Amino acid sequence: MQLIDMQKVGVYRNERWLIRNIDLTLNKGEIVTIIGPNGAGKSTTAKVALNILSPNEGKVTRAQKLIVGYVPQKLSIDWTLPLTVERLMHLTSAPKKGEIQQALTRTGIPHLQNAPVQNLSGGEFQRALLARAILRRPNILVLDEPVQGVDTAGEAALYQLINELKSELDCGVLLISHDLHVVMAQTDRVVCLNGHVCCQGTPATISNTKEFQELFGKTAAPTWALYQHQHNHTHTLDGTIKQHTHDTTDNDCCQHHYEDK
Repeated sequence: MQLIDMQKVGVYRNERWLIRNIDLTLNKGEIVTIIGPNGAGKSTTAKVALNILSPNEGKVTRAQKLIVGYVPQKLSIDWTLPLTVERLMHLTSAPKKGEIQQALTRTGIPHLQNAPVQNLSGGEFQRALLARAILRRPNILVLDEPVQGVDTAGEAALYQLINELKSELDCGVLLISHDLHVVMAQTDRVVCLNGHVCCQGTPATISNTKEFQELFGKTAAPTWALYQHQHNHTHTLDGTIKQHTHDTTDNDCCQHHYEDK
């Protein structure tokens, strides 16, 4: 089922094109990752997809009764005011207490329901925002730089959680990032932007394109290759590494695996 279809979309603001000729689709059960340098138009593209911004040209088709869960890149909060995680859940909706508990449990932070938001670590805050996004059981999750402020071990756990939520909610995921190394193995398709679509495809194929190498440099390809190799260990949600006990051969090494503790 197609959730979003953008064709030849352009946004013109302040006497310049922010994006132009953008073709992008997102289907149910699919993870699409938008990458590109700062200022490439990633967030603008997502806002057009969600009908937050109106395009100046092109066509956007959305599924009927589309429910969106959105984790923004920046959330304006007055950090001098007292704000608990539970109150954060109420900022844009009126969920029931049981729904809040369920969402926080699913994102691994039920013990932080009454904690001040100001005291959360980067990873805890991102999990709280993700819990807030899934409260309405969305058809599409839009995650704008979802691992900012999160350490490397926490990144792996968050990406595994995002993949699990995609399956549980049976939704589509639009992931936005400017860092190449955060594109996870579960990504179905990568769209590389720099004001327009430079190239798109699977993570395994896109790094070999001339357009990708011109934008990010030829040295970026080995970075992506890290996500195409399996190792004899598993990353758990708390960031620790669990070694496999069975024997493996070099032929087995093709993809990372992450699991809940």
